[in-house]
Amino acid sequence: MNSKPSPDMAAASAKLAHYVAKFAQQANYFETDIPGLKLSRWCSPTEPTSYTHNPSICLIAQGSKRLLLGEENYEYDATRFLISSVDLPLIARITEASEEKPYLGVILELDLQEIAQLIIDSKLTFNQGKKTQKGIAVGQLSTSLLDAFVRLLALQDEPENVKILAPVIKREIFYRLLTSPHGQQLYHIVTSGSHSNQISKAIEWLKSNYIESLNVGLLADYAGMSKSAFYSHFREMTSMTPLQFQKKLRLNEARRLMLTENLDAMATTFKVGYESPSQFSREYSRLFGAPPAKDIKNLRSAYAM
Repeated sequence: MNSKPSPDMAAASAKLAHYVAKFAQQANYFETDIPGLKLSRWCSPTEPTSYTHNPSICLIAQGSKRLLLGEENYEYDATRFLISSVDLPLIARITEASEEKPYLGVILELDLQEIAQLIIDSKLTFNQGKKTQKGIAVGQLSTSLLDAFVRLLALQDEPENVKILAPVIKREIFYRLLTSPHGQQLYHIVTSGSHSNQISKAIEWLKSNYIESLNVGLLADYAGMSKSAFYSHFREMTSMTPLQFQKKLRLNEARRLMLTENLDAMATTFKVGYESPSQFSREYSRLFGAPPAKDIKNLRSAYAM
């Protein structure tokens, strides 16, 4: 059970909720004028949705959310934040939201190059071991981190100051993450030669080449690891095997293509790397709970597309 937030934390959380509600009034997702910063607003709990989650830090100003990575569950709310350091195919659902108290979320993409430079500039020290870090984690939200997000969102009311001040505040947020218990996770991602860094390179390759036939041996060579070590560290970081990871990337992209580009299931089958339409339909139904055509129809109806 979470302890009662301090008065400062409660006040900052209320400010964050105010800004998210103000700027994301009509949209489930809202792109701000600040690069890498997005807002979300939902007035009811959602069905589980599968998508590829980019490296980011996510806060909830109001409501709660549950994520599934492989077989592992992660839950967070207004007292905790979610941090992901690599691209990961997740299943997520908003568990607490209503018309009176909508779910209000904030997503800030991580700039891994900026974080690497910040480590150098700040002379922060970390454990030099090569231990693989999990690609996602939930952390306890601090008043200082929450306050930085409030100031970042407030810049939406000062568009003339965004270009100068937004990078400064984002750098502060990244620094506070590096000095948190999750700093080690970020350090290993951006440090050449660490297992986390090697696996992140393989994930980038998979993301760009998901339609290719998967050869774990060649992917391990690309990451600079033995096949057995690669398999073990990949599963440690993503909670999935490389094949399971590729399959989710393919199916998430298939759903996007059918929903946004109006491709039919047959055309999508081959476009995302499947050779068998029946296998594609079977695996799609297993992940999304309905065959392709029915699922897309349900989505369009739900979101009035």
